Amino acid sequence: MSCVSCFTNITLFGNAKTYNTNQLYFIFKYLILAITNYIIVNKKLDTLQQKRKQALEGGGATRIEAQHKKGKLTARERLHFLLDEGSFQEIGMFVSHRSTDFGMEKEKYPGDGVVTGYGNINGRLVYVFSQDFTVFGGSLSETHAEKICKIMDLAMKNGAPVVGLNDSGGARIQEGVVSLGGYADIFYRNTMASGVVPQISAIMGPCAGGAVYSPAITDFILMVENTSYMFVTGPNVVKTVTHEQVTSEELGGAHTHATKSGVTHFACANEIAAIQHIKQLLSYMPQNCEDRAPSLPYDAKDETRASLNDALPENASQPYDIREVIEQVIDGGSFLEVHKDFAENIVVGFARLAGRSIGIVANQPMFLAGVLDINSSTKGARFVRFCDSFNIPLLVFEDVPGFLPGTDQEWNAIITNGAKLLYAFCEATVPRITVITRKAYGGAYDVMNSKHIGADMNFAWPTAEIAVMGAKGAAEIIFKREITSAEDPEAKWREKEEQYANIFANPYRAAERGFIDEVIEPSETRSKLIQAFKMLENKVANNPRKKHGNIPL
Repeated sequence: MSCVSCFTNITLFGNAKTYNTNQLYFIFKYLILAITNYIIVNKKLDTLQQKRKQALEGGGATRIEAQHKKGKLTARERLHFLLDEGSFQEIGMFVSHRSTDFGMEKEKYPGDGVVTGYGNINGRLVYVFSQDFTVFGGSLSETHAEKICKIMDLAMKNGAPVVGLNDSGGARIQEGVVSLGGYADIFYRNTMASGVVPQISAIMGPCAGGAVYSPAITDFILMVENTSYMFVTGPNVVKTVTHEQVTSEELGGAHTHATKSGVTHFACANEIAAIQHIKQLLSYMPQNCEDRAPSLPYDAKDETRASLNDALPENASQPYDIREVIEQVIDGGSFLEVHKDFAENIVVGFARLAGRSIGIVANQPMFLAGVLDINSSTKGARFVRFCDSFNIPLLVFEDVPGFLPGTDQEWNAIITNGAKLLYAFCEATVPRITVITRKAYGGAYDVMNSKHIGADMNFAWPTAEIAVMGAKGAAEIIFKREITSAEDPEAKWREKEEQYANIFANPYRAAERGFIDEVIEPSETRSKLIQAFKMLENKVANNPRKKHGNIPL
C-alpha cells in the first residue's frame, strides 16, 4: 500500500481509488484485526504443536534411550508396528494426572503414561492401549485407567477387538486407593467384554501385583522372552515369606508361564514377533460375538490326501505326531498353535479349512500317549469356550486312552478339572465335528466331543477303537476266572484279549448304534470335513434360557 495523496488517493492491491476518512479508518481497522487474528491463531497452533510434540516425547529422550537399551520399543513405536500405516487415531493425548501429593503436581506428562486410541489391523477396526514405561514407569493412575476404560467402552459399543500392550510397574503408589480403583474399573470392563469382543494382552515389560489380573481375564496373553514377566508377588516378597531364592525370569518370565503355569499362550522371541503374532491371531477371529469368523477365497480342487492312509503306525501302542495329521487335513501352512509348550498331551489352535477359520482340539499321542489330565483338560476347555464365544467352528481329532491315573491327579482335582472340558463341549453351539483316528476309551471318549454331548458329525477311521478300555485290561477283568484257572494263563489272556478286540476294539459297534456317522478312509478326511462344515454353516442351536451356567471351577 502506498500513499499518493494524503488520505485521498490510495493504491490498494494494485487498484488506485480515492477514499474518504471514514473508509480509510475501517480499512486500517480491518487490516489490524486481520493481522492480530493471524498472529493469535498461529500462536495457538504453535501451542498445539508444542503440546503434541511434548506428548510424543513421552518421558523424554533419556528415558526412551534407556528403554531401547533394554531391547524394548516405546509405547508409540509398538503401535506403529501393530497398526496399518496412517490408521492410528489417538484419544486422550493431553490427559494428565490430578495428584497433588508428594510433589506430583510439579511433574506432569501429557497422556499420563498410556497411549490410547483406535486404528486398523489388516483393514479391520481395533481399539488399542499401549502403556509407556518412560512415564512414571508406566504406572497406573486414576486418569491412566480412565483412558483405558474409555477405549474399552468404545470397543463394546462398536463391536471391535481390544489389544492391550502392557508395560507397567503397577499401581501408582503416590495416588493410593484411587489407582487401585482404576484397576478395578478395568477388571470390570474386561469381564463385561468377555465373550462380546476379542481381548488380547501383550506383556512387553513388567506386570506385577494387581496388574496381572486384567490380562488374566482377557482371551489371549503374549509375553516377550527375557524382557517381560508376570507375578502377583515379586522375588523379594517370595524370599521374605518362603525364603526361596528366585529371579524375576524364573518366577514369572515368558518361558515359565509358557511351560509351567500356562498363563501365557505365546512366548515370543522379541517384541516384533509378538506384534506379528497378534496380527496373525486376529486374522482368525470375527470382530465380535455377533459376527462370523472370517473366510479367505478358496478354489475347490482334489481334496484327497492319500498320504493319510499311512499316517498311523501299525502298532496301536506306538506314538505318532497328531500335528502331521492336522497339517495334511487343513489348508497348507494355516495352523496357528496356541499354548504350544503347555500341556503337550493336547494340541489346540486355529487353522483354515477351504478358506474358513476353524478351531482345532486334538489329543497328542506323542506326549503321555495323549491322555487327558488336569492341565490338558483346562487348556482344551478354555480354547473351546473361546471358539464358541466367537462363532468359530470346532474340529476335534481324537486318540485318547483315558484320563491320567495317580494320586497327584486325584488330589489336585482331576475330577473337577476334567469336567471343565466336558462342560465346555456340552454348552458349545458352534458347528462341531470329531474324527476318531485311533483310541477312544472310557469317559474320555464321552468328553472328546462325542455324539452324546452334542457333536454334529462324528467320523472314525477304520483304525478307531471305541471301547470302555483297552482290550488287554478289559480281558483281564471280564475273563479273570478263566485266565487264572487255565493251564496256560498267558495264552488264555492273549486269546481273550483278541476276542474282546474283535468285538469292541473297532468303530463298527459305535457305527451300528449311530454314535459314529460314518467310518471313512483317512484319505477322505479333508473332503468329508469340508462338505460337513459347509452343510453346518447355517446351524442354529440354543441352550436353555438361564442367567449363566455354573462351570466346575
